[in-house]
Amino acid sequence: MSTMGNGQLLSTTTEETARTQTPTPTPVADDVVLELDGIGKCYGSETVITDLSLSVHDGEILTLLGPSGCGKTTTLRLIAGLEEPDAGHVQLQEATVAGNGQFVQPEERGVGVVFQEFALFPHMSARENIAFGLQEWQSDERDARVTELLEMVGLADHGDHYPNELSGGQQQRIALARSLAPEPEMLLLDEPFSNLDVDLRVEMREEVRRIIKEAGVTAISVTHDQEEALSISDRVAVMNDGQIEQIDTPERVFQQPKSRFVAGFLGHASFLSGEVHGDHVETALGRVLRDDVNGLAHQYDGTGIDLLVRPDDVTALPAADGEANGCVVYRRYLGPTVLYRVELDTGETIECMHNHSDQIDLDERVAVRVTADHELAWFPADQRDRAPATAAD
Repeated sequence: MSTMGNGQLLSTTTEETARTQTPTPTPVADDVVLELDGIGKCYGSETVITDLSLSVHDGEILTLLGPSGCGKTTTLRLIAGLEEPDAGHVQLQEATVAGNGQFVQPEERGVGVVFQEFALFPHMSARENIAFGLQEWQSDERDARVTELLEMVGLADHGDHYPNELSGGQQQRIALARSLAPEPEMLLLDEPFSNLDVDLRVEMREEVRRIIKEAGVTAISVTHDQEEALSISDRVAVMNDGQIEQIDTPERVFQQPKSRFVAGFLGHASFLSGEVHGDHVETALGRVLRDDVNGLAHQYDGTGIDLLVRPDDVTALPAADGEANGCVVYRRYLGPTVLYRVELDTGETIECMHNHSDQIDLDERVAVRVTADHELAWFPADQRDRAPATAAD
């Protein structure tokens, strides 16, 4: 839970997840274990990926995040060797595994994959599933490795159980253990939590991150779920239309998005127009101090900008007409919180998140104020034609 500037309590949302996660240091260049350089991929006349370059560092969890059809799953399949790039090359541990006239088969890349369906063998016990990729190991070493992994995933007492005797979360942990068993160079997770119910999904995100970190393996995950990406990852690569829009820590992609697409895709986003005047920005919600705007250069003095405001950056309070500057046009009850959409008198629309105990009625006149306790991101007004993504309701 977190508190807004006006003392209102908020539930754990996508916005809060990004702000409360412990920052992870940016990896250094000399620990790169995977590199994609200029990757392109087409299916017939359809271009799926265009000139994509990406470096993944030893021991990190990187998530490819984006809407359906953006190319994230294709990128994962190219890394695994399930697809071959039409342009560029893939390097794993400084060895080229695809491109430049070379192609290493998936089973020879030392890469483990956890599919969203888990794909456990129904006729094998949990122990036998984990041992499946260890047939060439000595029996005593194989047994020790399986026992170690069962303990790591917290299922030491479930080794003799079959998949149909395990819960969804337990099946996922066995699938993860099976992928980790051969000690892969890298682990790939394709929408790993999509088959779990909401409550279990949150629990398993924490558990999977713990297991991956304990195993010390480098991992790449694919998802369209913003909260999942922000909570499990050391870095997030936001993809759009076959390219990476931004790659950085969860905190930076959320709080300092490089494009309107990233801003709009990561949680709810409203854009408040304003004009820069010396030490402040004049907006429909009053003055916002320049010191409260991230990296606003003096060359923008006298120009129009758009401030990015999240629902917990602003507060709406019932007010008389003389004080009000907007009207509530939408209300969505979310349990711990309520999301309000306010149409300002200027015609702009702002979203506000309030504690569930606050009651504001539809069509009620309100006074909206900026109450953010952090620096706001912004975009030049002349970029408004670059439509932002819209977060899923």
